[in-house]
Order: sequence, then C-alpha cells, then structure tokens
Amino acid sequence: MHAFQENDQFSFDSLPDAPPEGERWSSWDGATHGPKPRPDWVITALGAVESDLGVLKTGKEADVHIVRRWIPDGTTTPAVDSFLAAKRYRTGEHRLFHRDAGYHEGRRVRRSREMRAMSRRTEYGKELLSGQWAVAEFEALGTLWEMGLPVPYPVQLSDREMLMEFIGGEGEAAPRLAQTRPAADLLPELFEQLRSSMVTLARRGWTHGDLSPYNVLLHDERLVIIDWPQIVDIIGNPRGFEFLERDVANMCRWFVSKGLEVDEGELLGDLVAEATSRW
Repeated sequence: MHAFQENDQFSFDSLPDAPPEGERWSSWDGATHGPKPRPDWVITALGAVESDLGVLKTGKEADVHIVRRWIPDGTTTPAVDSFLAAKRYRTGEHRLFHRDAGYHEGRRVRRSREMRAMSRRTEYGKELLSGQWAVAEFEALGTLWEMGLPVPYPVQLSDREMLMEFIGGEGEAAPRLAQTRPAADLLPELFEQLRSSMVTLARRGWTHGDLSPYNVLLHDERLVIIDWPQIVDIIGNPRGFEFLERDVANMCRWFVSKGLEVDEGELLGDLVAEATSRW
C-alpha cells in the first residue's frame, strides 16, 4: 500500500477530529529532522498516528520509550508502520548534573551570561544544560550517521524528545552488549567492529566519553553504539585523553572477560595517534 510522505498531496480536512484514544498525531511537523537521504522506513506523513508502547530504559538524564508511528487506512491493518525509540530528556529540576562539568569543558556557547549560568548551576543554567544535552546528542547522531558509523538514525528532535531508529525487531529491543554471551568465534569480529568505529571517531578527534558494554547494542551480529550526548573532543577537552582511555578500558575489559585476548595499550595508542595526527 502507498504511504503518504511529506511531498504527497495531503489535507488536514481528510483527518478525523482526533486520533484514536491514547494516541497522538505525528509529531513530525515543526520538529528538527535528521540528515538526508532518510531511510525508507521513516514515516513523514502528517496523517500518521503515534502510540507510546511503554518505557524501554530509564536513566539519569532521560527515559527511552518505544513509539509506534503508523498510518491508519480504515482497517485493522495499518497501511504502513514503524517502531521508534523516543528519548525524553529530563527538565533541569529533575536531572542529575554531577557528570556535566567534565563533558562540557571545551564546549562554548555564544553568550557569556549563559556560560556563567551553566557553570554556577543556577535554575536557568540547568535548563540550558538540559537543552544542550538533547541538541548535542541529536547533532552528534546526525554527523555520526553521515560518517557511516553504527548508530541509530536520528529521526527528529522536538523540545526534549528525540525520536530515533529503534534497534531490534517486532517491537523487541536489541540487548545491550553487557547482557549477551556471543559465541567465541564471533568475538574477534565484534572487536574489529568496535575498533573500526573508535578509530573513525578518533580520526575526527572524538571519543564517545561514556562508552561501555551498557551503551552498545548487539543486533544481528552487529554492534550499534548508543547514548551520545556527552561526545568528547579529545584535544579540545582538557580531560579528553582521560575519557578516551576510560572508553578503551571499559570495552577491552569486557572482551577479555569473555575470553578474547585484546591489547588495551595497543588500541589506545592507535587511537591517540589518530586523534593527534591532525596537529
């Protein structure tokens, strides 16, 4: 069946007065959108309906829900649908800011008043920081996606809600790497996927900043790296090399614990060489 997309002829006159109970119209209109070309599963129709299927993950900075976006066609079977992960960032008064300072070193905003408010953790400053996390992750995902890195596609950002690609199948989320026990013969391939991603990042001068087996998903023998609001400039951030070293250590320890001998020092050296090659 044909799915209405944003360039199709569409009129709000054709919509019923309200979406089905407990659901909402598509939040696509008015949002900031991800990079083009978009994957073909992204539904941009204004007549689409969104259903919140529940919480997938809770965290200090945000909660992640599963959202189904679908286009009703008057039957029990939708014309087209897709699952999305909705990351909803907490407002300033409900967030924990104990980690913010280190990650924000090396970042700047244009107005000195805003910088002072964030550094002093005033209520206004907390709201600014909260908004920065959402924007930072959305922008990071868009750039990383265009670089070909294994990250979820960022569909849209509206206020503090980011909709992105749902990693999994049939509404069942892919497990975090920490929760899996891959076969021994798959471990070398997974480590090479990790190494390749980290090298590509370091070549750009970046590291994840909070990388661990809990921020990596395993889906169909493929690693997908998630949770990017704190992405760190290795050179620009005074603690950049510290964050890089921690990312390497966290991941290498997991592979070693599963029986794969990897050289943590060698990987760190390769990444430092990549990060400093531009200087």
